[in-house]
Amino acid sequence: MADFEGIPGRTELAKTIGFSISDFRPGSCVVECTIEDKHLNMGGVAHGGIHATLLDTAMGGTLVSLLSEEEWCATAQLDVSYLNSVGTGVRLIASAEVVRRGRNIAHVEGRLDSEEGVKVATAKGTWAIWDSRPKSQNESQ
Repeated sequence: MADFEGIPGRTELAKTIGFSISDFRPGSCVVECTIEDKHLNMGGVAHGGIHATLLDTAMGGTLVSLLSEEEWCATAQLDVSYLNSVGTGVRLIASAEVVRRGRNIAHVEGRLDSEEGVKVATAKGTWAIWDSRPKSQNESQ
């Protein structure tokens, strides 16, 4: 299992988009973001890429929370269903569940809700799992 010394730091992508991890523990990674003008598409609602990124991060983080320190994973496939649009000021919360984890593959489901409880999007995905981290990752640590 991953070492849980608290919530992981934010990547440069997370900082740029403006999202944060609000919960990280075995079997759970919750990612949140308040929609700002910079997140809007030409139609004036949150861009679907924001939804997909929040879901991918929560889903991958949930799987990572269950991996050993030596293991590594990456998104192999992600299907997002967009259910409701949201605008500026709405706080989005992405959560996930590992449905099944095998030796080299995991199936994960995610949910994106507004803080008010409106279901905004759902996702299903497949993650590849390796026994060890890529050499490039080992060198940077």
